[in-house]
Amino acid sequence: MSEHRFTVDGNELVGHLAVPPGSTTRGLPALVICHGFPAGTGGGANAARTFPELADRLANEMGWVALCFTYRGCGRSEGDFSMGGWLRDTGAAVAELHDHPKVGGVWAAGFGTGGALSICASAADPRVKGVVALGAPADFDDWASHPRRLLDHAREQAAISDPSFPPSLDQWSRELREIRAVAAAAELAPRPLLVVHGSEDDLVPVFDARVNSDAHGAADLRIIQGAGHQLRHDPRAIAVLLGWLDRQRHLRGGTRVAAGPIPSA
Repeated sequence: MSEHRFTVDGNELVGHLAVPPGSTTRGLPALVICHGFPAGTGGGANAARTFPELADRLANEMGWVALCFTYRGCGRSEGDFSMGGWLRDTGAAVAELHDHPKVGGVWAAGFGTGGALSICASAADPRVKGVVALGAPADFDDWASHPRRLLDHAREQAAISDPSFPPSLDQWSRELREIRAVAAAAELAPRPLLVVHGSEDDLVPVFDARVNSDAHGAADLRIIQGAGHQLRHDPRAIAVLLGWLDRQRHLRGGTRVAAGPIPSA
């Protein structure tokens, strides 16, 4: 388990790479884990705070290589938030894992905004074998309708620190309309898609989950009753994620590293 850095558009991004301990096996399954848009206490600084724990769990208990990282503008990663920039960050993280000498196949999983971007980046990259989108919006049209409000919020969350960024508000906001998970989900098919959503999500309507699922045509849709938007902290959602990944490994013939049963939390 180690810190992992890679550069996108001149910005150094900081991540956490987890590899099964003691494994000399090659051809391991691998997962890119993408966090959501920062909100609440700590803002961008804490956007991915608990994701290294999830990556370590995947490596230690399931034998996966896992990479979680902080998007540009968040945590200790350089740069400033833009939807197009975050999409390129997602694609670069996939490339990082794909090139790892122990990895034989890459999947992507994301929460909230990271879930939508996981769908979009994977649709454009045939190297990704499957995607998990948890609490993911179908589009960013609401944000695009009020770009100045989103810009102010991104500054409050410290996801944008450069006072002169973005150089063009029109271009920055145009990306919010152009990047749409619902369109990418159709392009992702027939590769597998798992859509997980909380029935009580007050930030992204559960309708978005159904729209993304329907657009794909054969997605596995799981609605977690009573759950809100923060599915990273819901043991049921994480159990669904881990169970799906375990099935993917066997369906795709991935190498298995001996591990105990998957806990429910």
